[in-house]
Amino acid sequence: MSQTREAVVRIEKILPRARFDVVAVETPGDRDRVTDLRDSPPDFFTRDLDAAVRSGAVDGAIHSAKDLPDPVSPDLDWFWLPWAEDARDAIVLPAGRTMAGLPAAPVVGISSERRAAYGRERFPGAVLRPIRGNIEERLAQLDAGDFDLTILAAAGLLRLGLAARIAEWIPLESLPPPEGQGHLALTFRQDDRRVRALRNLFVHAVTFAGAGAGSAEACTVAGVEALRRCDVCLFDSLMDPALLSEAPETALRVDVGKRCGAPTLDQDRITTLLLRYARQGRRVVRLKGGDPGIFGRLAEETEALDARGLPYRVIPGISSLQAATTATGLLLTRRGVSRGFCAMTPRAEGGAMAPVDRGARGNLPVVFFMATAVAARTAADLIADGMAPETPAAWVFDAGGEGQTVVRTTLAELAGSAVQAAPQGRPGLLIVGEAARHGFRQDSGALAGRRILLTCSESLLDKAAARVRDFGGVPVRRPLIRLVPVRQAAELVARMDRHDWVALTSPSAVRCLAKLLRTAKVDSRSIPRVMVCGGGTASELESALGLRADLQPDSGFGAEGLARAAKAAVKPGERILRLRSDRAGAALSESLSAAGARVTDCVLYENKAVPYDAPPSFDAVFFASSSAVEAYVGLWAAESLAGKIAIALGTPTARALASHRIPVNVLSPESTAEGAIEALAAYFVNASLA
Repeated sequence: MSQTREAVVRIEKILPRARFDVVAVETPGDRDRVTDLRDSPPDFFTRDLDAAVRSGAVDGAIHSAKDLPDPVSPDLDWFWLPWAEDARDAIVLPAGRTMAGLPAAPVVGISSERRAAYGRERFPGAVLRPIRGNIEERLAQLDAGDFDLTILAAAGLLRLGLAARIAEWIPLESLPPPEGQGHLALTFRQDDRRVRALRNLFVHAVTFAGAGAGSAEACTVAGVEALRRCDVCLFDSLMDPALLSEAPETALRVDVGKRCGAPTLDQDRITTLLLRYARQGRRVVRLKGGDPGIFGRLAEETEALDARGLPYRVIPGISSLQAATTATGLLLTRRGVSRGFCAMTPRAEGGAMAPVDRGARGNLPVVFFMATAVAARTAADLIADGMAPETPAAWVFDAGGEGQTVVRTTLAELAGSAVQAAPQGRPGLLIVGEAARHGFRQDSGALAGRRILLTCSESLLDKAAARVRDFGGVPVRRPLIRLVPVRQAAELVARMDRHDWVALTSPSAVRCLAKLLRTAKVDSRSIPRVMVCGGGTASELESALGLRADLQPDSGFGAEGLARAAKAAVKPGERILRLRSDRAGAALSESLSAAGARVTDCVLYENKAVPYDAPPSFDAVFFASSSAVEAYVGLWAAESLAGKIAIALGTPTARALASHRIPVNVLSPESTAEGAIEALAAYFVNASLA
């Protein structure tokens, strides 16, 4: 009940339109206090809760994630909540006892074979006895003298405010915890759209990436970037293993490769793992050899995600088809020699031989390049050759670009659809055949395929774009300002050691400072104590310069919050070097001076507008600074934001929008680009619950 109430409070803070009633439901594990947990059935702590969810008596159930049976019943769905406690186990003693006072053969309360094995090894000669009950009841048995010690998950003790009862933490390597220990899981009816919407805030879009053919060098930049951010990588056999070194050291690497006739894992097991890790809120990369869409069984895996409403994205790769032809000179298209090619496999499902005759080839989908202007003639030729007018067809315009558009049609309507969809002559590919009936979902995740215009500087773009993709959105990159370090600031930066503090109020200021230090060959160890305005700046300080902030406000991020925090920490007469942009203003310097500090106000970098022509198509726009707001209005006018959702990072940005009478739909509660996108995702999910 305690952990359920805690989860409910957290969710209601994110989604103010959602309201929850907490209902107590007994489980077999509550009623049966005799059965040794080592002999209990998998659903001992979930059975009655599952029944309550199925019947509609409750809409969802909160569990300790480690208590979920594996697999969960197929008519239910689940996910982990992101607020995890310490996963370690802990030794707990009777009140007032110490480890030094344990008897030679202590009586140890045991609730799992895993803990029993540890108890036998750690305490040779110990008497192991089963212990039952909730945490309070187990502590009561300890204090009553029934046991000399017990081993409990620290997470439960921490959630109940009982950390003081921990006599010793057990290292993870000494007693590896079960998967899910420390996490909470929520189960629900798989067709409940409200809880699915809620889950979209706590899962990341699965990334299907092509590893490329042969060498790791054939993997795309986007594929490598996805690997560098992943928590789990499910990889195939036919790829360069060197590519796995791009994943973080902490990432889980799972070999799911299949070779003809000798699979490492069958497809059902691969799909099960994909769904499991996605529901756990991990960033999953499904790394497929070559291009994932060419003989990679991609559709089976994406359809499984579609069935559970889980978001994903696909990064194409360089296939063996390209490596074997383009890279060798065996060109499949050559002027005057070949206008196209046919690609198929002689293998049928299950590995049997399949026909490759003219009839089989004639049933393959056909792809036409550069066919937009001659669509009518192409359709007429195909129909005259015997193809039915109702044969499905699809145009793909700007393939792989941010303006990618798919238009489904039929052979009979081909010409009209091309003219309608590509009025500006955008490049288009035409696909004719049954393949044109299918396609990936574009509306999954919290952002549901919405196009998010990112106007921030280049330094923030990658982080913001990655979070947009995590939530199933489409990042539209248009940095409206370029940050240019001011040369005159180099002299002050070179003499920073004459100051007691340096004040930095944005990640951009940190990056510009790092650039100047490198250019001037100044040792970063000469930097004095650093004050920052929030977590985003502090994180960038650690990343770019390897330094930790000495002063950071607990709340009220921005220059105003920093000024309040500095008044209590800075002594009168101390020297502060304030490094800022040309747009930031001198208000912070004035506040610090008024508090008795000796402030040098220095413009570190200037904001230069980046010119563009017409604005792109978008549904929501993210502004990270007031200078980006001014640049947008100068380019495209405030009126172009009518009907769009605007999110602002920080109060100054919100003020800049208000000065142009642009409504602020979302004010980021955090001072980071990632936090702003998370707030935008919560905004859309909250709206869907209305």
